[in-house]
Amino acid sequence: MTKKLLSVLGTGIFLLALSNPAKAACGEVSITEMNWASSQIITEVSKFLMEQGYGCKVTKVPSATVTAAASLAENGKPDIATEMWVNSSPVYGRLEKEGKVTTVGKVFSDGGEEGWWIPEYLAKSNPELTKIEGVLANPDAVGGRFHNCPEGWGCRIANDNYKVAFEFEKNKLEVFNHGSGETLAASIAEAYSDKKPWFGYYWGPTAILGKYKMVKVDVGPYVKEAHDCAQKKECTTPAKSAWPPSPVVTGVTNDFSKKNPEITELMSKVSFTNDQLNELLAWKKDNTASAEEAAVRYIQNNSGIWGGWLNEAARVKLASLITQPIEEKITLKSLMSKVNAMESRIKALEAKQ
Repeated sequence: MTKKLLSVLGTGIFLLALSNPAKAACGEVSITEMNWASSQIITEVSKFLMEQGYGCKVTKVPSATVTAAASLAENGKPDIATEMWVNSSPVYGRLEKEGKVTTVGKVFSDGGEEGWWIPEYLAKSNPELTKIEGVLANPDAVGGRFHNCPEGWGCRIANDNYKVAFEFEKNKLEVFNHGSGETLAASIAEAYSDKKPWFGYYWGPTAILGKYKMVKVDVGPYVKEAHDCAQKKECTTPAKSAWPPSPVVTGVTNDFSKKNPEITELMSKVSFTNDQLNELLAWKKDNTASAEEAAVRYIQNNSGIWGGWLNEAARVKLASLITQPIEEKITLKSLMSKVNAMESRIKALEAKQ
């Protein structure tokens, strides 16, 4: 902490941060860590801010949209579910109506986008493939395969119903179920490298849609009743529909919200634009970086944004990261060291009083 900042903020504010009652009351917090890149980065950023700004002890809970909603329904845990794709989780909507979960913010400020896609080069050479009728009439032109979501993702349930509605089997279109988000993404990258056909599900914002130009296939209009049914495994009459724009939110359990209003307020403000996430995800992919490293990059370059999410005491505690440049090569551990060093200085100031 520089002398200049000390003189501006004053010893009293530092002592306020040191004795912040919200920090003492925070305790243990559990938060989802979905099994895809954007969620993992958002979780790492949120975890860092909660731990270093508010003194929480945060546990990451490996999750996916469906399993997170099921856990909330059965156990009332985790406390925080972030990057919940509401359109892919009817259970979440029911929990909200029952008063068990509260949506506190849009973690994707622009909303998410889902659908079936083909590469732009394929759309240019075969424009008829930009409509689902063209794909079904000539499945060989898209490689004879539909690339599906992994098990446990909400989109997997919808696609499993839509493949029936659109009669994939009748039209000799094979469904390939990917085992992870990584292999689904890799299949697009591999297709692009050799300019091969590709057809399947994807969503945004993502590094893939940021890096590779893809064209969404027109599958017809959005039909609410059909799409609502497609979200359920027990849908007995699958029908055709497009995906609507997707609200992507952060939800907290009502019990947690009542006990931790300051963390609830923080999480209500944690929000990313699609451009921010596309850039961050593309950087992560290009540099084969971890979610933690991508979170550090975000913290390093966007203090003007995340600093506004914090309450006054947390801003004071993290002021050294907000007001001072951060070196290029840095880890969350070294960021925490900065915060700890600042806290030591606060204690030294307190001892002099």
